[in-house]
Amino acid sequence: MELDRTRSARTKSDRVGATAARWILAAVLPVLLSLVVTPATASAAIMAPDAGAVGAAWRASHDGPQPYAGINISWDVPIRMSDGTILRANVYRPADKQNVATSAKTPVIVTMTPYTKLVSAVAAAALQNPVLTPYVTALTNAINLHGTPIDGITDIAHTVRDGGIRTFSVDYNLVRSGYTTVVVDVRGTGFSQGHWDVFGAREQQDSVEVIDWASRQRWSNGKVGMMGVSYSAINQIQAANKRPAALKAIMPVEPGGDLIRDIVMPGGAVGVGFLPLWLGLVNGTKLIPNVASMLNGTFDWKWLAARVSDPVTFFPQFIDALTAQSYSTAPDELKALLLPDSRERQSWLDHADQITTPTMIYGGWFDLFTNSEVRMFNNIPLPAGHKQLIMGPGYHTTIGGGQGQAGTPPRLDVLQKAWFDHWLKGVDNGVDRYGPVNLKQIGGTWVSAQSFPRPGMVRQRLYLDGTPSGTAAAAAGDGSLRTAPSSSHRRLTVAPGLLSVCSRDGAQQTAGALAIFPGCADDARVSEHDALTFTSAPLTEARSISGPINLHLNTVLDATDGYFTATLNDVAPDGRSTVVNSGQLVVSMRALDTSQTTYGANGDVIDPFYTLTLGTRQPAVPGKATPIDLGILPTDAVIKAGHRLRIDVFAMNLPRGLPTRPSLNASGLKPEHILLDPASPSFVNLPISAPLR
Repeated sequence: MELDRTRSARTKSDRVGATAARWILAAVLPVLLSLVVTPATASAAIMAPDAGAVGAAWRASHDGPQPYAGINISWDVPIRMSDGTILRANVYRPADKQNVATSAKTPVIVTMTPYTKLVSAVAAAALQNPVLTPYVTALTNAINLHGTPIDGITDIAHTVRDGGIRTFSVDYNLVRSGYTTVVVDVRGTGFSQGHWDVFGAREQQDSVEVIDWASRQRWSNGKVGMMGVSYSAINQIQAANKRPAALKAIMPVEPGGDLIRDIVMPGGAVGVGFLPLWLGLVNGTKLIPNVASMLNGTFDWKWLAARVSDPVTFFPQFIDALTAQSYSTAPDELKALLLPDSRERQSWLDHADQITTPTMIYGGWFDLFTNSEVRMFNNIPLPAGHKQLIMGPGYHTTIGGGQGQAGTPPRLDVLQKAWFDHWLKGVDNGVDRYGPVNLKQIGGTWVSAQSFPRPGMVRQRLYLDGTPSGTAAAAAGDGSLRTAPSSSHRRLTVAPGLLSVCSRDGAQQTAGALAIFPGCADDARVSEHDALTFTSAPLTEARSISGPINLHLNTVLDATDGYFTATLNDVAPDGRSTVVNSGQLVVSMRALDTSQTTYGANGDVIDPFYTLTLGTRQPAVPGKATPIDLGILPTDAVIKAGHRLRIDVFAMNLPRGLPTRPSLNASGLKPEHILLDPASPSFVNLPISAPLR
């Protein structure tokens, strides 16, 4: 499709485009990079997280002068899908100082967004404006609220400062370096026609067709990459698993891979903290009309008809999950979420084992999609370097904060350009020898590894014991965590409470919004008033933990259903209790898919994979022991000498989860019990660097 009707503003003079200096740099820089990436570097076992001199060269390539001085923008370009639906795209092309687009064919980077491309356009213009940028940079550098009750605002500011926001919007330096960027409103959102398909088969087909369209334009050299955050990361995975010929590399930032288990019903509980915020955002922004078209007489009436007919996509299923009195009388749309072969369940899977496109995944230990991020990396059938994993310490909205410093990975915008330069332009810049795994250890520093979990871990059981540890007097119960099972019987009781609102899970489920309050997100002592705690003796030597964790509980319910949440914590000598990671499970949804569950050599479940279907629901028998395996999300952490390990067990987890109304009715919100029985012990199975003695 021709883009001659460009409405970009241009200066009156028509000077020569890029300066000679910029062109020389563009020609020489790949040579310099190849010299920096020496054979010795290439043969090194592992590159450091900051990539040393190679990383510095990547940064110079991104931040230095570019071969193009300007950007030519074509707004709301129509792209017709195979079913006749028109999607709208903004196309950003390298240009000269007068914003006249180059005649050279370039690689193309595609972003598919449901949040309206208007948002990314405004963000890019505001944060990369030559006048505003120095002020934004100075402001974000100046914000330092460490030690205050709103410390978390600092992390949000660092997301802007350290380039994370550019992976959500449009990176002007990437465009000026010789890439065309195409930002498309997905079907039924923004200015695109149709009904929002929420990661459905038709939306996935749209991504494949947009990639094909981008590869065939007169300004394209036929090579396409994809970038973007969250939703725009998920549809990269979905496009790559279909193997379109033109797609040469992707860089999904915080992608989900199993949306039922990630955000819709993790552990069988509805994600009541995130879902209404997210659905409200997409459904709200999709109703914003194209004002320019209203003024120039080209308003799209098909767009309006689709919005009127479906104004609140997926909200009915969310409301039904919280109001339907029983599964037998629930609407079919809700039942479909709990049927293994339904359209929704199948289309929301990543099928990462089908991906052959080079993939760099960026995730976070407290992201919404932590579980999928590490699973996808491990399931992609590519060699190290062709697939890479970076796991940061942040939440869904604090991407890349703190990077670009000594000992940390380069900024995300820098990594993104290096990744595309290698796979789309053929630059031997060493990025394929980075990692392949870089992890921010909770309680420690950034480390590089060949795999995740990191090699060298052993599995160890630590047993829940009713003997008071003397470290959690304010908790609902203060027990111990020991290396040997208890010889005594005891029944401990925990009741549903609301203090989990002030917790790291509360911060996680609100995508980091509640993380601005470190008294909740970084210290569990408030929420532990509602928890049974089990705390180890102080460690005599530091230990690393790397991988998935499983808590095996021997439970007893007073009803036919219940809801357990657990966290693994690092307890400092001053009593501060920091959540390392967490998990949750509705008891009736405890059935495991044994083909995807991971077991230890001794038969212990170490990474449970729940079926989460109506057909495998298992109501509990009141008063009878009901063993469950409660998976805690994978992590990588350092527990320092003098610190303790702690397991917290709760009977509620708002706002991260709330059982569906049928499960809630069955539970009666009654207190729940853990039976400590030497014949059937409760324990946590940890991946630890050396056994505790």
